[in-house]
Amino acid sequence: MKLFDTIPTERPATPLLDTLDTPAGLRAMSASQLKRVADELRAYLLYSVGVSGGHFGAGLGVVELTVALHHAFHTPHDRVVWDVGHQAYPHKILTGRRESMTSIRRYGGLAAFPRRAESEYDTFGVGHSSTSISAALGMALAARTRGDERRVCAVIGDGALTAGMAFEALAHAGHVDANLLVVLNDNEMSISENVGGMASYLARILVSKPYLSMRENGKKVLSHLPGALELARRTEEHVKGMVSPATLFEEMGFNYVGPIDGHDLDALTEALDSMRDLDGPQFLHVKTCKGRGFLPAESDPIGYHAITKLEPPNEARAKPAPVPSSLPKPKKYCSVFGDWICDMAAADERLIGVTPAMREGSDLVRFSREYSERYYDVAIAEQHAVTLAAGMACEGMKPVVAIYSTFLQRGYDQLIHDVAVQGLDVTFAIDRAGLVGEDGPTHHGAMDLSFLRCVPGLVILAPADEAECRAMLSAAYYHPGPAAVRYPRGTGPGCDIPVHLEPLAIGVAEPRRRGSKVALLAFGSLNTAAAEVAERLDATHINMRSVKPLDVTAVLEAARGHDLLVTLEENVVAGGAGSAVLEALAAEGESVAVLNLGLPDAFAEHGKPAELLRDCALDAAGIEAAIQARLTRLAG
Repeated sequence: MKLFDTIPTERPATPLLDTLDTPAGLRAMSASQLKRVADELRAYLLYSVGVSGGHFGAGLGVVELTVALHHAFHTPHDRVVWDVGHQAYPHKILTGRRESMTSIRRYGGLAAFPRRAESEYDTFGVGHSSTSISAALGMALAARTRGDERRVCAVIGDGALTAGMAFEALAHAGHVDANLLVVLNDNEMSISENVGGMASYLARILVSKPYLSMRENGKKVLSHLPGALELARRTEEHVKGMVSPATLFEEMGFNYVGPIDGHDLDALTEALDSMRDLDGPQFLHVKTCKGRGFLPAESDPIGYHAITKLEPPNEARAKPAPVPSSLPKPKKYCSVFGDWICDMAAADERLIGVTPAMREGSDLVRFSREYSERYYDVAIAEQHAVTLAAGMACEGMKPVVAIYSTFLQRGYDQLIHDVAVQGLDVTFAIDRAGLVGEDGPTHHGAMDLSFLRCVPGLVILAPADEAECRAMLSAAYYHPGPAAVRYPRGTGPGCDIPVHLEPLAIGVAEPRRRGSKVALLAFGSLNTAAAEVAERLDATHINMRSVKPLDVTAVLEAARGHDLLVTLEENVVAGGAGSAVLEALAAEGESVAVLNLGLPDAFAEHGKPAELLRDCALDAAGIEAAIQARLTRLAG
């Protein structure tokens, strides 16, 4: 294996890889050629991600596995389902998208994750974790129902295997005896320890064709002897259990093999070639190293989970516009939360932090170190995170659940039944609300206001800036019941952030500008654009702050003093904050023209947030144009 300590800044020579427009060519290659392809694939992956930025360490760790999978399986006829998709860059390179890889995650370019509309080799669209086994099982059962000779493989990481959904699918697969291969890509970031050379040696034996043939033939012979087949099965199970974590998966109905070295291409191809055609549920445990082949990533797999694109060599770097010295440097909203939770924990020993594998993303690193006894990372288990917090609240603690908007969707039932129905004192710090950018539709926090607003008794706050974010977090925390603060990815507009923990008043809007004819009722992040538009149109601008409870008094005063109300939110229009304004007006019998502006009834693509807001007409120019068009209609 070729090792790298720097990322190539020029396209590497990849003569063998360049011959592969589809994976079919891999199936005619010798073992030595496959190894050359793997080396060239790793070099090209390093180069392309250096140009584009994006997910990094996971892809490097599955280079050999990807080559072996496409060598063993007749894709796209056979189905290979990737979990999450962070590790799918090598798969994209091998399936006809090599020369487009530098466009990945860019506006109009390749998607960050497998996507069915992008390639017939992308068998299932992903973005959230732990879905691969369920999807692959569905494909396997469909093939069985239709009588298709098709093999199906799910590739799942050890982190994704922590989710309950993955175990539900494993249990069902064993129950229905499906022809399904599950490959566990265990990169030593989560569930198992290295079990040594003996296990690797045994694994090679367990996947060898002589052993598998003897195993199947032996079953036929022993089936005629009373009790002999069960004795043989239990003997094999206990021998495996002494050197590998087989028992759990065997009990679920899988034939477990492994662990094997996921960077030993000979071992991988031997195992996959043998297991591809086996009937019934099969489980192959593969040990890999995240960031394999790039030495800095091997030593820091978390830091190199994803990278930003490299600056082109010898190219003058554009300098950002200087921030006037009188203005504070903008701070990321997640950093505001990270500071707040540490300060609140110092003030209240009842505070407990809970997150579903989002320590770095939610900026809980400092909290996890300073308050380790009050920090719980539950892995990729959003449902468990929410109900865990509910149980803590039952015992008088004050749990704070740090979670992305898109991932809270997975814990929605628990939020309703386990927290809200019981009126429990749980605070939700909802990061990545609105359009998050390059990760695309599976990661945009586009619907939280809609699905949260209908939950009885839940307070929902949306800050306009960093200072409000801190004050709203305090307000939600002090509120004796369920409360949520939803804030966007990235930095705020820049303002002085107080160090105190004083709360903002819940349900009270803030008038920011008084104008005529038009009133802009802005929720959260769109207050910045609203301020710009209000100046241009001499409009009233109200920072609504609270989505629920809504400041009905402010809404009615705006309705009675203006010809047009415009609601602004970085959430889908259907059921969002604008709908709350319409409901309030209807309840009071007020009749006034209302224009609801928000995300359209479509899934936003990937790209920079500014590009996406422009396409949704939610930048200042788009908002102004929509208002002018409505005013023209009202006048006509």
